[in-house]
Amino acid sequence: MIRVVLATCFALIAMPAAAIDIKEVTSPGGIKAWLVQERSIPFAALEIRFKGGASLDPEGKRGAAYLMSGLLDEGAGDLDSTAFALATEELALKFGFDASADGFSISAQFLTENRDASVELLRKAINEPRFDQSAVDRVRGQVLSIIASDEEDPSDIVSRNFAALAHGDHPYGTKIEGTAESVAALTREDLIASHKDLLTRDRMFVGAVGDISEEDLGVILDTLLGSLPATGPEMPEDAPFLLKGGETVVPYNTPQSVARFGHVGIARSDPDFFAAFVMNQVLGSGGFGSRLMDEVREKRGLTYGVYSYIALREHVNLMMGQVSSSNETVAEAISVIRDEWSKMAENGVTEDELSKAKTFLTGAYPLRFDGNARIANILAAMQFDALPIDYIDNRNAQVEAVTLEDIQRVAKRMLKPENLHFVVVGQPVGLDASN
Repeated sequence: MIRVVLATCFALIAMPAAAIDIKEVTSPGGIKAWLVQERSIPFAALEIRFKGGASLDPEGKRGAAYLMSGLLDEGAGDLDSTAFALATEELALKFGFDASADGFSISAQFLTENRDASVELLRKAINEPRFDQSAVDRVRGQVLSIIASDEEDPSDIVSRNFAALAHGDHPYGTKIEGTAESVAALTREDLIASHKDLLTRDRMFVGAVGDISEEDLGVILDTLLGSLPATGPEMPEDAPFLLKGGETVVPYNTPQSVARFGHVGIARSDPDFFAAFVMNQVLGSGGFGSRLMDEVREKRGLTYGVYSYIALREHVNLMMGQVSSSNETVAEAISVIRDEWSKMAENGVTEDELSKAKTFLTGAYPLRFDGNARIANILAAMQFDALPIDYIDNRNAQVEAVTLEDIQRVAKRMLKPENLHFVVVGQPVGLDASN
């Protein structure tokens, strides 16, 4: 029955963006967090993020952060894997641990009546992971299975090759899961070291939402995080972008080619970011209303899907996209994409396109706030990205403030069709595999 109650909590708690009142809380031990109180249902969610992530994997240890993330709920303190799983189920507690290229995240959702026991179990997972060899070997096997499966996935192959060609020896140049060789060589000591390096108080951001007071949150913060190392290792340098305009073909026996494309983009902190954001809504992220979908799919039938996006990273920012097309038509699809890149760079967008993009972006934004866990995630992400505490209140106004002149300016500055590089996996007709 308790699991049904928790599932109901997940489904019911949602808030309109305008109603979100964020408070900054500082624990007795000096740990800061952002809190949104919602006392109507006895349930709360925590999101904890640490900067660094898989980019902090030491040389030769690629995959350490990813493997470590899969082991924090595989036993902690005096509880082995089975006992930890049983305790989690009995408390109707939901955990999540995840490594990304730039961060490490911990998610937790728990009922108020089980809060103390839930916090204690989470404390053990964060501070006292066991890394039992049996669990390490089992989770390692799961990671190796993922790596082996990805080796035969054209979408993963194109992503892997684009990253390697674009970023070279930087951590961004390899998958966060590592390679079969690097993962097989990881030891328990490597995972302990990764845990120590990634979970540090100097790079930590916390969002909390639900039935919890400021005082109780302060106690929870010190309990969960107060004993973590104060500082972590040096962060990586900025990543290079080594690709110039053109195409690279990766031969692969498949009837349909997959192409990933991109060039240098724009930072989240750039004054022109919102203009670029709205511009891309028109160019490639607007589904069937976007120019790329209209020109590549609707008018020419060259693909089922094509999209572009602004890729924001800690150490490099890119303007990216992807398309799939038959081997016979992918060269034409690439040509059309370059043409649309050029048209947008030269002419910007129309008044009608701008109006529709603003309507969609401002209307869709409140839909993100559809549960305690998602709101907690947003709060932690805002801090991670150095956004102000009133960002939610002002975000739509910043979208509405974008003008045609703003987009024309940023499009000329940002979109460089001559710099677009396409990495194509397949047997494309009309593209030279030697490029």
